[in-house]
Amino acid sequence: MKLKNLLANKNVVTIFGALLIVIVLYAFYNWRVKQAIDPIRVPVASVTIGPRTEITLDMISYVDIQQSAIKNTVLTNVNNDNQPKKIVGRYTNVNCTIPAGSFFFDGMVVLPNELPDSFLDDTDLKDGMVAYNFSVDMMSTYGNSIYPGNYVDIYFKGVRDNKIIFGKLIQNVKVLAVKDSSGNHVFENMEEKRTPSQIILAVTSEIHELLRTAESIGTAEIIPVPTNVAYRSNESDQIAIEITSDEIKAYIEEQRA
Repeated sequence: MKLKNLLANKNVVTIFGALLIVIVLYAFYNWRVKQAIDPIRVPVASVTIGPRTEITLDMISYVDIQQSAIKNTVLTNVNNDNQPKKIVGRYTNVNCTIPAGSFFFDGMVVLPNELPDSFLDDTDLKDGMVAYNFSVDMMSTYGNSIYPGNYVDIYFKGVRDNKIIFGKLIQNVKVLAVKDSSGNHVFENMEEKRTPSQIILAVTSEIHELLRTAESIGTAEIIPVPTNVAYRSNESDQIAIEITSDEIKAYIEEQRA
């Protein structure tokens, strides 16, 4: 009867309810604090792992770190097939080097079938564009400062009747890839000093034919010049490649056999 009387007392019920809420909040707070400060084992790279490299168990070590310091993008599943995004058996992504001691982040490692086999997979040529290989060296790339995704203008230098013809022939040409003489991507491993040997450009069929003809002219020189188009344009912008000199175009076409 005493319990029943106590429960009938609104003040007592209010006090008990308040105490219960405080206990629940305190328990939840302690649980959250414990979750945040208790260390967990997180995999890190035991060695520096270069691009396009399969990750194996011997490349992985562990560190203890507070859970609150771990971001959602950090991968923690090493070799458990029942958990998502297993690290072992994946590959480091293109243009991605994982330093020794670094976490494995989502996006840095990919499945084998997600690994691009060529620059065409990365850039996805569209709207009738074709790839054009252009021979370069360290000097013509301005000290290796032309990067994939940048845009260049193409200048032409030739000779007609002992007079020099020089000017911008094409503008807004997208660079698909920069490769060395062995066909390796120059910038995929920043720990290796690779010398550019060719850049691959995205051009229209008309411009592709025009550049091939220009290269066949013995006295002619084709000069790529970096621009700031890639830095002042959004990804959604449609940057139109175009021929800027009808005079130089006409001269090149005159040399066509």
